[in-house]
Amino acid sequence: MVTIRITREANADPDLPLPSYETAGAAGADLRADLPGRTSVVLEPGTRALVPTGLRVEIPDGYEIQIRPRSGLALKHGITLPNTPGTIDSDYRGPLGVIVLNAGQERFEITHGDRIAQMVVAPVLQAQFELVEALSETTRGSGGFGSTGRG
Repeated sequence: MVTIRITREANADPDLPLPSYETAGAAGADLRADLPGRTSVVLEPGTRALVPTGLRVEIPDGYEIQIRPRSGLALKHGITLPNTPGTIDSDYRGPLGVIVLNAGQERFEITHGDRIAQMVVAPVLQAQFELVEALSETTRGSGGFGSTGRG
C-alpha cells in the first residue's frame, strides 16, 4: 500500500472528508469541492471552472495521481474533466484543483462538499528516448485511426 500525505490549505474546511474510496474494490478515491467563502460554482452548458479541493498532496517518487471524471456526473449531467486524466506529478506541492467542464445541455451547480472527481494512484515509469534511423516493422504498420476495424 502506498501512502499519500495530505495537508489542507489555510482556508480549507476542516470538516470535509479526505479523499476516500467508497467501496472496497474502488480504484478511485473521491475528491470533494471545497468552496470557502462561496456556496457554489455554477457551470452553464459549455463552460468550465477550476474547482478547489482545499488539499495539497505529497506523492511518493515513482507514482502519480490521475484525476478522472465521476461516471455518474458524466452520464446524468454531462460533467467531465477536459484534460482527463489529469496528472499530478510526484514533485508537485501546490493546491489540488479540478478543471470541470459542463458538456451537458443544462446548467449545473457544484456545491460545497460535492464529490466532483476521483483520483487514482498509479505507478510511473520514466523512459529513455533514443533517436534511430528506422523503426521495426509490425503487421499494423502506420495504420492510424480506425485501421484495425470499425471506429
